[in-house]
Amino acid sequence: MPFFGQLTLALLDGTVSGLLLALTVAGFALSFGILRIVNVAHGEFFMLGAVLAWVVVTATGSFPLALVLAPATVVALAAGIDQCVLRPLRYAPQPTVVATLGVLYILQQLTLVFYGPEARGVAPPLGARVEFPWFGYSGYKLAIAGLSAALLGGLGLLLRRTDLGLVMRATQQDPEMATAFGVPVERVYTAVFALSAALAAIAGVLVVPVQQAHYLMGLDALLLSFVVVILGGLGSLAGTVLASLLVGWMDGIVSVFFTPTLARLLATLVVALVLVARRGGIWGERSS
Repeated sequence: MPFFGQLTLALLDGTVSGLLLALTVAGFALSFGILRIVNVAHGEFFMLGAVLAWVVVTATGSFPLALVLAPATVVALAAGIDQCVLRPLRYAPQPTVVATLGVLYILQQLTLVFYGPEARGVAPPLGARVEFPWFGYSGYKLAIAGLSAALLGGLGLLLRRTDLGLVMRATQQDPEMATAFGVPVERVYTAVFALSAALAAIAGVLVVPVQQAHYLMGLDALLLSFVVVILGGLGSLAGTVLASLLVGWMDGIVSVFFTPTLARLLATLVVALVLVARRGGIWGERSS
């Protein structure tokens, strides 16, 4: 394959992985921006989405059903975690880090017990291929890139153009004032936490035909979430999407021409350089 063909393939793979990463990280950034907590268990919602998708597809043979049932189950679980763990702690930043770390280990070990240590995948529900001059490319990968972009666009509209988004932003800016105006802040927090889990779970479902489900896959998603949120700027959806695409393109290009390990090292180096130049990330303030 010529150099331009390899570069095109790397950019396509980078775009697909970048948009899926943005869908995962958007939930992490949402809970951090509105609830002001670092949800260390966020990667496990991604993992559970993938594992439950495998369970549903294996049991029923229906990938669309998995795309509904797996996120719905994770949303119910996230709402329960919010009620039983986060709300009693009053969303205090330091205690919630420790509590969600405990949730991470519990979910991880329960998955290991009931699902097992094996990595398992499912067949892509869309078998079509798109022909390029140098190679054929998976139609399913292009479909999940489009779906991820549509969901991210819908999230942006939700936050900017709906009453629910207005309530979320008001709660983020001044919870006490929002309470004074009759906003049920605790219900908003539950809704935000459940929504963040749903986004990660959907990304997990979509990735199963591409990357096999494994009980440890949430750790990598969590690490990349930290990288993207720092790189893109805290509380910025546009910055999150751009940073995710940059990480995806970097990973795709370096993985094709060098090794995936070097791609992760370069991503970490880029984060360090961005923090030196702009302490708030790409969409943040310049460091003085």
